[in-house]
Amino acid sequence: MSAEAWEPVQRVRTYEQVMSQIEDRILDGRLKAGDKLPSERDLSALLGVSRPSLRESLRVLEALGIVDIRPGGGAEGGAVLVGEPGSGFVNLLKLQLALGQFDQKDVLETRIALETWCCEEAAVRASEQDLHELELILDAMEDPEISTAEFNRLDAAFHVRIAESTGNTLSSHLMGSLRTAINRQMIEAYARLEDWKKTATVVRSEHRHILDAIRRRDANESRRAVGEHIRSFYNIGNVEGQNHPR
Repeated sequence: MSAEAWEPVQRVRTYEQVMSQIEDRILDGRLKAGDKLPSERDLSALLGVSRPSLRESLRVLEALGIVDIRPGGGAEGGAVLVGEPGSGFVNLLKLQLALGQFDQKDVLETRIALETWCCEEAAVRASEQDLHELELILDAMEDPEISTAEFNRLDAAFHVRIAESTGNTLSSHLMGSLRTAINRQMIEAYARLEDWKKTATVVRSEHRHILDAIRRRDANESRRAVGEHIRSFYNIGNVEGQNHPR
């Protein structure tokens, strides 16, 4: 990586300028997954910034899951661009949902759009192994002694596993991130139900129907079934302030 590729930082908020230059190089392809950034000493000199400012920008990028800061010097240490989806997106989405930065209606509509597509594609693409593992999840949900927390974990696992069965890694990562982000709201919603086990019986039945439609390769029915499954516990016209499970 040549010295000419970097520009001295001019503004006061230097860490943002450092991040901007790294981001620009990722977006235009000059940096790619697996690339190692210059050493802290070299990069601070190339950018014309202090090492504390450089460290601040790298810490932010690490928190976002963009770089991995490896301890030590030499070939094994330093900042390396991450090549696999990490927890950064999940954590950001989780905090923004917790702070109410997304309206509940928006979350609902996003879930319906994502999950109906996933079920439709799963009906076409799911392998026998996918179907078997989905069946095992539903069998585990039948445990009469199951807790609300475990039931919700398996509920989420079922929906995420459907997304994984599409073979679309971005969709499955988005589904996993969304379910992780709303986990607390889902548990609280079950806790507010007068008879959560009665509700669980309905959920299990609907899950079985969804899986049956996927197994029969009925894309239209699997899409319809999951959409109804999600909508049945959300009041579309009065969703704000409600955190119903599903």
